[in-house]
Amino acid sequence: MTQRTLPDFVAPGLDILSIGFNPSLYSVERGFPFARPGNRFWPALNASGLVSSPLEPSRSAVERLLREYRIGFTDLVKRATARASDLCDEDYARGAPVLQEKIVRYAPAIAWFHGTSAYRLFLAHTGTPRKTFAVGLQPERIGQSVIFVTPNPSGANPSANPKQIVPLYRELARLRDRARPV
Repeated sequence: MTQRTLPDFVAPGLDILSIGFNPSLYSVERGFPFARPGNRFWPALNASGLVSSPLEPSRSAVERLLREYRIGFTDLVKRATARASDLCDEDYARGAPVLQEKIVRYAPAIAWFHGTSAYRLFLAHTGTPRKTFAVGLQPERIGQSVIFVTPNPSGANPSANPKQIVPLYRELARLRDRARPV
């Protein structure tokens, strides 16, 4: 039987909870997020200061991020699709409250949304819509977690240019470092 979604990689005490739009069929097949070779997540992560040594895309790297770097992974919508455009309003209406509860329950220092569209849809389906969005630190909080938004690193996203996302990932690393207890 084929797995139809990715599991969450979450635990209490996370520094960062990485929130994707939804799992791709390719990632589900391989068992870890951001699995497609053209995805810019791994090169940007490795250049960011979020990790001390480069990680190769794999499930074991995701498990290491969770265990050693306190970076977890989940999605706005858990239903896997070939493209995010295959999702419907009902998917967001079902997924957003579940994600909100998960963020409140696990209370990561930072909830990291991949894509302004993902964050816009999350807000729209949790009763706090906003018209304008920019990447970076957001004015809202979810529970105790601050919100940080970067472009979706998918190879299909033209704004996922490494020259644009690496500085944002570095900003996220600095935010994480400031949020850690001394």
